[in-house]
Amino acid sequence: MDFNRYRAQTSLTVGKLFLPSLRMKGGVLVLRARGILTTKIGSFSKAYRRWLVRFAMVLLSCGSTVNAQSPMPAETGSETSIEGSSSPYANNSPKETQELAPRAAAKPGSIVGTILDQSGAVSVGTVVRLTSEDKSFSREVVSGDNGQFYFSNIPPGQFELSVNSTGFGNELYSGELAPGQTYLVPAIVLSIATVVTAVDVNVSVDPLQVAAEEVKEQEQQRVLGFIPNFYVTYRADAAPLTTKLKFQLAWKSSTDPVTIFGTAFLAGLQQAGDQYSEFGQGAQGYGKRFGAAYADVLASTFLSAAVFPSLLRQDPRYFYKGTGSARSRVLRAVDNSVICKGDNGRWQINYSNIAGSFGGAAIASTYYPTKNQASVILSNGLIRLGESSLAGIFQEFVARRLTKQSKRRAVAHSDSTEAPSTQNNAALSSKRP
Repeated sequence: MDFNRYRAQTSLTVGKLFLPSLRMKGGVLVLRARGILTTKIGSFSKAYRRWLVRFAMVLLSCGSTVNAQSPMPAETGSETSIEGSSSPYANNSPKETQELAPRAAAKPGSIVGTILDQSGAVSVGTVVRLTSEDKSFSREVVSGDNGQFYFSNIPPGQFELSVNSTGFGNELYSGELAPGQTYLVPAIVLSIATVVTAVDVNVSVDPLQVAAEEVKEQEQQRVLGFIPNFYVTYRADAAPLTTKLKFQLAWKSSTDPVTIFGTAFLAGLQQAGDQYSEFGQGAQGYGKRFGAAYADVLASTFLSAAVFPSLLRQDPRYFYKGTGSARSRVLRAVDNSVICKGDNGRWQINYSNIAGSFGGAAIASTYYPTKNQASVILSNGLIRLGESSLAGIFQEFVARRLTKQSKRRAVAHSDSTEAPSTQNNAALSSKRP
C-alpha cells in the first residue's frame, strides 16, 4: 500500500469524521461522534491506529487548553451577587454604615453581685434595680437564696444599681460595663435604715396659762435675794398680761414686806430732816409721813402698772434686751419711761406710765402740804418719769447680775432673748433701735 496515498485518505477520512464534530460550545471544544470514530479506526492497521490515537489526543489536548484559558462571565457574576447579598450594610448609605458599625461591634455584657446584711449573711429577696446612665434602660431583679443577683444582655456603658430591702437603707452603686464584659460587683452590705422622728413643738397652749406661769416666775425675782424685782421680764416673747394679772402683780409689789419697810425707812428720813414740817414730830408726825409715802406708792403703782395698762392694753413690765451695742441697750432703758410694749406685741408710746406718773403726783398733792400745787404736780410727774428711766438702766446693766432667780431661768431659756418666736416677729420688726 502506498503510504502517502493511504495517509491522504486517512487524513480525509478523519477530517470528514471530526470536522462536523469539532465546535465551540460556551467556549469549550467538544468532540462528538465517538462511536463512528471507533468504527472507522477499527478497520485500520495497528500502526495507523496508533497514529490516529495520537492525533486524537493532540486534538483533545488543544481543546482542553482553549477551555482553560476562556473567561467565565456567568460564574463571576454569580459570585458578585452572592457577596453583595451577604453584607449587612449593602442597602445602607456610607453615613448609616459608619453609625451602625460601632453598635454592631458593642456586644452586650452581664452584671453579677451579692447582697449581704449587717452580720455578713446573705440577704435573700432584696430588690436590685439597674438603670443606665441616660435612664434609657432599666431592669429589676430580686436576690436569690445565695444572695446573688444577675443581669444578662446589658448594653455596655455607665450604669447604676439601687439596692432596697425592708428595714434597711437604700444603697447605691455605679460602674461602667465594657462590651461583652461580665462585671463582678463587690459585695454590697445593707445599712440599717435611719429613723427620723419629727417633733411638733408648736403645741397649742392657752396664753392665759403661759402668762400666769410667767408672773409666778417674776414674783420670785429678787435682787440680792430679798429686794422685789417683779416688773422685769427676761423673755423677749413673754405672753401679754391679763387685767387680773396686772392688778395681781401691782398688789404683790405694793404689799411686799420689803416695800413696806422701805416706805417706813423713807418716812423716818423725812422725820429726821423735818421734811413736811406741817406733819409735826413725834409718833403722830411720823405716822402722817409714813401714811402719805405709802399712799403715794399705792397710787403710783396701781395707776402706772394696773389701771391705765388695763384700760390702754399696754404691758407695764420692762423687757430686758441684753444683746446688741451698749448704745442700743441704753436707749432701750431710757425709753422705758415713754415707750412700752402693747398687749398686741407692738412697741408704742407708754401712755400708761406717763398718765400714772402725773396722776400719782396729782393724788399725792392732795395730802402733802403744798403751796403751788400745779408746779408740784408737774415737777413730781417729771421726776417720776426720770426715775423710770433710771430704773431701766439699773435693770439692763445691773439688776440681772444680782437677780439669782433670773440667772437660773436664763440657763433654761437662754435662747429666748436671741431667737424670738414667730408669734412676736411682727412686734420685733417694729421695735426701735
